[in-house]
Amino acid sequence: MMRHLIVGGGPAGQCALQTIRALDRDAEISLVCDEPAYARMVLPYYLEGKIEERAVLTADTDWYAEQRVATHFGSRVVAIDPGGGSVALDGGETLEFDRLLIATGSRAARPPIPGLAGDGVVNMWTLDDAKAFLEKPRGETVIVGAGFIAFTVLDAIVARSEKVSFVEIESQILPRMLDATAAAQMAAHLEARGIAIHTGTSVDAIEDDGGRRSLRLGNGKRLLADAVVVAAGIQPNTELVAGSGITTGAGPGAGILVDDHLQTSAANVYAAGDVAEGFDLLTGEQRVHAIQPTAVDHGRVAGANMVGSDVTYAGSLTMNILAAQGLEACSFGDWAGDGREVHTALNAPNRIYRKYVFDGNKMVGGALVGPTLSVTGVNDVGMLKGLVQTGVPLGPWKAYLLENPLDLRRVYVASGAAKQLLASTLLTGSASAGGGFRFPALPPTRKRSKHHETLLEGKSAPA
Repeated sequence: MMRHLIVGGGPAGQCALQTIRALDRDAEISLVCDEPAYARMVLPYYLEGKIEERAVLTADTDWYAEQRVATHFGSRVVAIDPGGGSVALDGGETLEFDRLLIATGSRAARPPIPGLAGDGVVNMWTLDDAKAFLEKPRGETVIVGAGFIAFTVLDAIVARSEKVSFVEIESQILPRMLDATAAAQMAAHLEARGIAIHTGTSVDAIEDDGGRRSLRLGNGKRLLADAVVVAAGIQPNTELVAGSGITTGAGPGAGILVDDHLQTSAANVYAAGDVAEGFDLLTGEQRVHAIQPTAVDHGRVAGANMVGSDVTYAGSLTMNILAAQGLEACSFGDWAGDGREVHTALNAPNRIYRKYVFDGNKMVGGALVGPTLSVTGVNDVGMLKGLVQTGVPLGPWKAYLLENPLDLRRVYVASGAAKQLLASTLLTGSASAGGGFRFPALPPTRKRSKHHETLLEGKSAPA
């Protein structure tokens, strides 16, 4: 009987657990996690008061028992012995394994700012961070960093504060997600709603000012706040592999190196999610993709391979999707488009922006900004992702899109991208059992329409 040990209860670990159990009903599965298993992406809803704490959890005790998973919550792995097939826990216990998955995720980066550890300064990365922020009412809140992490919690922080300000060291907000034009649309939208934005400057110190926080900026200004939220990036949790012989990448932010099966340099050890440095779908280079879709895919592939399947992972797609104060934005693939063929369309009064990046006749990147009805409301976000992910040749539909930049739907359907996506879907052969909090899957309520074949197969080019 195969013994599987999973370290980390985030999306990568949970998806691996479910995949292993779906493919091997008899395997022994153990889960080690220093926190309760919860969904980090729903923390903003908890922070805003839209859900209660138990709804943040991804599984309950009964579900783990039903899946026959031995849980070790509140424990941390401090050493790994791949050759001996064992790990040491911080409490002195030793656990043995035949296959090990490292899915320890990442933690919030802590820039070297004097006063960062003071009262009223929190990261917004864990459930404990959210609880600390909610301990007392906040009047003015300053967010240090204006990247993706900051924007995922922005609406919740706005709901809990009387005034919100950003400080971003780069020259624009969302510098690793949007170009300057798209970022300007988002910034103007936020400023119109009373959110102050300070770009191109650093926070040099955070000091006490009569019980409040005083932020001294690099441009000479000072900001007073009741709370400071630090959102300055993440750092993969790779410390547990120190001394194990498992290979990691080089430089700041490096992860555990994995191959196209999510296997590490140790044959019986796999890694997945934010902690793994895997292949990029478009470039083939190895990098950390600290996003939930990648963690989910990593977990499924790693879990399948741990039980003996032979599942190759093509690589993860760079993507970011967010909504803030009624405006949405997304970007995929090579959205910057440096040195490539780039086409843009802007409707500034309505905050609508489209950017498409091409390599010949294939779309390799893109970005969208706009209100819900022009981004996710009509699923343009999913169709842009599908075109970039599949790299399907557009033929004459490329020219059509350039003439009609808001009509992604027709191009997506005509190209046959849906059929290619269907062929690449990662399936385990069994429906997910959920975590004890979800409704069971329901069958379709109607038959497929006559248009289903067109959606999958595509259609002829425009006249």
